[in-house]
Amino acid sequence: MPVDLLIRKQTHFVLWRPGVTQPKPILYIGIIGSEDSQCQPENFREIELKPSAQFPELWEVPARDCNLKNEQVYFYWFKVGDTNVYESNRQITYCSDPTAWTVDRRFAVDPNSQTPVPLSSAPEVKYHPASVVFYKNGQLLPCDPEGEIANWEGDAPINTLPTNNQLVIYELPTRWTRIGSAGKKEVGTGSFRDVLSLLNLEAIASNSNNIEALTQKRAYLLELGVNALELLPPADSEDNLHWGYGTANYFAADFHLGRQNEQSAPKASTDLIELIKTCHQQGLRFFYDAVMAFSRNAPYRYINFLDFHVKWNSGDPEQGNREAFGGDLFKYNYWVEGYDPITGKKSWLVPAREYMKAHIAHWMNYYRVDGLRLDSVNNIANDEFVQEFKDYARSLWQQRGGTDDRFLVAGEELSVPLSLVHQQRLDCLWNEKFKHILRQVILGRNADGESSFEESVRKLIDCRLLGFTDGSQAVNYITSHDVEGDGNERLYNYLDNQGIVEKEKYIKLAFVCLLTAVGIPMILAGEEFADEHDLSPAEVKDKQVDPVNYERWRESWRQDIFNYVARLVHWRTKAQALAVNDTNFIHIDLNQGKRVIVWKRGYGEQIVVVVANFSDYCSPPAGEYIISNWPSVATDKQWWEVTQNRSVIDDQAGREAIFPWEAKVYALV
Repeated sequence: MPVDLLIRKQTHFVLWRPGVTQPKPILYIGIIGSEDSQCQPENFREIELKPSAQFPELWEVPARDCNLKNEQVYFYWFKVGDTNVYESNRQITYCSDPTAWTVDRRFAVDPNSQTPVPLSSAPEVKYHPASVVFYKNGQLLPCDPEGEIANWEGDAPINTLPTNNQLVIYELPTRWTRIGSAGKKEVGTGSFRDVLSLLNLEAIASNSNNIEALTQKRAYLLELGVNALELLPPADSEDNLHWGYGTANYFAADFHLGRQNEQSAPKASTDLIELIKTCHQQGLRFFYDAVMAFSRNAPYRYINFLDFHVKWNSGDPEQGNREAFGGDLFKYNYWVEGYDPITGKKSWLVPAREYMKAHIAHWMNYYRVDGLRLDSVNNIANDEFVQEFKDYARSLWQQRGGTDDRFLVAGEELSVPLSLVHQQRLDCLWNEKFKHILRQVILGRNADGESSFEESVRKLIDCRLLGFTDGSQAVNYITSHDVEGDGNERLYNYLDNQGIVEKEKYIKLAFVCLLTAVGIPMILAGEEFADEHDLSPAEVKDKQVDPVNYERWRESWRQDIFNYVARLVHWRTKAQALAVNDTNFIHIDLNQGKRVIVWKRGYGEQIVVVVANFSDYCSPPAGEYIISNWPSVATDKQWWEVTQNRSVIDDQAGREAIFPWEAKVYALV
């Protein structure tokens, strides 16, 4: 079903639910030259918006009535009465369009002179970035500031993308670090084009042009074998060197991630489209990370605060135990009667809900994302809306011709509230429990609260024993971007804090568990080569600033880990045995200090057998370790050991030597 507000925006400048209508809202629009200095006031004018005859809360003006030049890029703001409840001296403000397709943070309006200014020359100006649009033949079209428009030519059919039970997700913060020639840490913001260079041999990294992994004509992510990419929030925010968990402009791709250097004009919209299209062409799905519990300096903070946001400590019942992290909570249970931006009809609705639904319609149709991750669902604190949002997103996917097995709406809540999947509020949850169980198990310890090591491993490998009912309901990970606090740090640092010197074997053991467990594996960028924190523990407490250091990949032992993980990832995305829930623990040996556990995934001849040794035990020299109930197979099949990429002599399967803190993965070929 088309979104009425987005259809109106194709021919009208539209402002929905301004909180102050006297004086009337104004469209402030004009042309800015290619140079920052060409921000001439005479190129701008004010055009009065008028309320719709049918919906008085919908203010608009037809683009054809604005005397616009054909095939011209325009920069604009809405001039409105400021409703920010935290400022006593409310005044007129020039706000970004809350549904702007593109924003340009190089420019704002100086409220004193009431003229557009380049931010480089007036950094003290209150920061409301310019909205950007392209006018052609009476139509308003999404574009970048220099007129670039979307090009989806060559996009892959959605039925060629991997199914949910085949996924291996790569969680990537777009911030890089390196150690400079003088030994000093150098940190910089990445860009969408930097990420593209991890996928495309011909793409050239921009902001990270001194990072070897991004510049040596390597399709890094294809070598690793992942088939889904999840960028930390790609919607626009004020964050630059942080990771973007403070969305301001929900319909726009992030300005900073679209700017290749400090001098260039941003190409956030078209660069992100090129990245997503390349993902699809290379067989990867693209997950959109949505921050919907709260925003930071979003336009409705000023345009109509009380319809959309919760005033902190005001007694508003929607605050409850929710955390806004310095932003403004959205108000998801405030019902009004009026214009519904989705249907275009008059109905009872919650403005914040419909705003979020309209924004996801834009991301799914314009950016063609094929998976969603909802941040901090506990702070959304409205299970009814979470389900409404999930169901709406799925309906949009189906309208695009997508099938249910190629789309997911995942929620992040570290307490893992299983009721959200049992009641079908969400498709799946981040499985934080996997991380904490794994970090004990790979050191030979029982998980917290478990009296048995065997039960700890069972719950680690089969998420159904934690209460999930299907592998597609759990996103498992060794580490996530939430790296602050003991036990959450990168695996390298966790092992270091546990006094582990020879870390390589423990890291490899962790990846075997991750990539052979029931559930959807997710890898935090850098874990695949044992990256470590470049920031001190005090700095890491702000989880949004710990970067990825791709230069470490050059170290030989880290390359060995990368190659080991890549073999497992490639196998995981293709092995039918790992795409089903079937799991049997066929051998448990906890005798004489041993902690050897063997599990079989799959059924029939589509099976994988994992032999994992979570102890110091080692087979005698030239000896063997016998697994008495090893699966029998047809004579035309052969066992292949995945981690070492080797065939196994027929009569040695189930009899090979085992070594301390090591796992082997056997598959039939």
